[in-house]
Amino acid sequence: MNPPADTAASATAEAPRSAPRALHKGQQTRAAILDAALGLASHMGLEGLSIGALAEVTQMSKSGVFAHFGSREELQISVIREYHARFEDEVFFPAIKEERGLPRLRALFERWIRRVSVELDSGCIYISGAVEFDDRPGPVRDALASMVRAWHAALARAIRLAVQAGQLRADTDPEQMLFELHGLILALHHDARFLRSPGALDRARAGFERTLGHYAMPVLDAGTTTAPPPARPRSKR
Repeated sequence: MNPPADTAASATAEAPRSAPRALHKGQQTRAAILDAALGLASHMGLEGLSIGALAEVTQMSKSGVFAHFGSREELQISVIREYHARFEDEVFFPAIKEERGLPRLRALFERWIRRVSVELDSGCIYISGAVEFDDRPGPVRDALASMVRAWHAALARAIRLAVQAGQLRADTDPEQMLFELHGLILALHHDARFLRSPGALDRARAGFERTLGHYAMPVLDAGTTTAPPPARPRSKR
């Protein structure tokens, strides 16, 4: 929450002239540390992160890195948040500019696939983090699960909008369809990164089209979609 205008103005007037510049420099340093931490976590996992390792990579003192994060746990959580922010910038925000319905759902999945394909030589923190923290309750696991749930909620909403637009069947279960799409991403990551299987990207895209075909409204010759069959009245017992 932003402070009232008069409070903010008085605080600025009383602060030394060098404070904004120092703050800006501090933010730049933190951003540089986070960028290096994200690179380490992508290759070594969140568990591979430590204040000492990060200090060595950034050529800073341990106390300098510690001053920005305070603990290894806070460092891990900050990396998760940074990863999620970049994921949104590359996948979510460009995709929601597309028309509601199937165009948006297609864009979300296609950008998701592209993101995974770029990460094949490093790793997806969503996936690797889930393996590391699936049975380890605590703030790091909570932060990671929260980010993944936020992304899943966005996909489920895109599916619901496609149902409302009459492009997917009215009886489509958004959570079931989401489960199937997520399964394609996990299979892609496994086959492309672990097995190095050629054609994994094409198979993921083919799987998406197959899933879409299962839930899509049937198309008539005239190009219109058929209406869903009326629900049968329940018999009174």
